[in-house]
Amino acid sequence: MPNTLRFLAGPLAAALLIAGTAPAWAQPRTAEDVAKEADVAARAKKDADALREEAARSGVQPLQASVPVTPDNVWVLDLSDGGHVRIQLRPDVAPEHVTRIKALTRQGFYNGLLFHRVIDGFMAQGGDPKGDGTGGSELPDLTQEFNWLPHMRGTVSMARAESENSANSQFFIMLMPRLQLDHKYTVFGRVIDGMPGVDGIAKGEPPESPTKIVRAYIEGDGQAAAAPAASAAPAS
Repeated sequence: MPNTLRFLAGPLAAALLIAGTAPAWAQPRTAEDVAKEADVAARAKKDADALREEAARSGVQPLQASVPVTPDNVWVLDLSDGGHVRIQLRPDVAPEHVTRIKALTRQGFYNGLLFHRVIDGFMAQGGDPKGDGTGGSELPDLTQEFNWLPHMRGTVSMARAESENSANSQFFIMLMPRLQLDHKYTVFGRVIDGMPGVDGIAKGEPPESPTKIVRAYIEGDGQAAAAPAASAAPAS
């Protein structure tokens, strides 16, 4: 950063000095400058204190960019490409979608399902028992919970059909940021470990040799709770 700032400021500084005027950042700070900065800081603190007091009175909690990582809210995907992906779930912003993910995971729903639509530089989509993008679980579709979390690299969001309230079991993991999706799909988590495994998911619509979810489980439940039944036939 310092090198960049010097590179950008150099020509401007030279031009100003030739004109006989030092750039603002090179001029000494006066007592008036210090007083103004102190006044701005004091007003900012007063506003922040007022917001905290209002939140305490109303019972409404402020938005949080991050929350503590707890085992009961970490969704783990063991992939056929060898990836071990840990996803932090966000029930604080998408409670019904997180509840759905946990319920299906504990049923073993995701075990053996493939990533059927993977676009390089965009996202990897899975969670369809039919494997072609038209399927879902037997549970009813979810009402959207669009929220303020952005579709950044590693964001995990629910896929849906044309209706905003048609998300069911399919989800996608962002390979690169696409903020155009914000407020149009429900973000319910983000990859916190194992992104190289996500990057390695086979690409294609559908991929020639799709990457599968070997096992999905909630970290707090332990791996044994998610082990596929011995009699279960492998997904095609």
